[in-house]
Amino acid sequence: MNILAAELEANGIPNVRFEFPYMQKRRQDGRKRPPDRQPRLLECFAEVVEQVRQDVGDECALIVGGKSMGGRMASLFASECAGIDGVVGFGYPFHAPGKPDNWRTGHFASLRCPMLIVQGTRDPFGKPDEMVGRESELEGVSLHWLEGGNHDFQPLARQNTSQEALIAEAARQTRVFVETCPKPQALSTNE
Repeated sequence: MNILAAELEANGIPNVRFEFPYMQKRRQDGRKRPPDRQPRLLECFAEVVEQVRQDVGDECALIVGGKSMGGRMASLFASECAGIDGVVGFGYPFHAPGKPDNWRTGHFASLRCPMLIVQGTRDPFGKPDEMVGRESELEGVSLHWLEGGNHDFQPLARQNTSQEALIAEAARQTRVFVETCPKPQALSTNE
């Protein structure tokens, strides 16, 4: 995440990073614990987005995103809330590894903004061949595949690339996505 955040900055995309409460607790006491429940994760997302909006104002485009579960929570948040201009998921968890029948895309149809998913072609949470037949679920979602990358964008040792190069490609694709997102709309108090 440190490398990705730096690459996004290098591509002209300022970003705000945060940890969900369970991750903060893990950092404090070193104990591994399961993620908080979805309502708490979304509440945390809402708090961060509200603070960012206060800091940058309504005229600034606001793209939410995250890695793996963070990207899923970003997309769920954007499917429920107005005022988000785009979503980016890095290594989106389409399904749990080894459980390709339980897809986590039902909320995509409710997204109120465009979404980009940057995914490694070897990601056990969703591979290119698993997308076949799911085009209607993914309508409106742009997918960019990082050749040979796993869930952490690590390529195979025999590939003529590096994890850093794939992360840089992810950041460049995010820049392209940000440039194509619609301009921010005034926030409505009716939603």
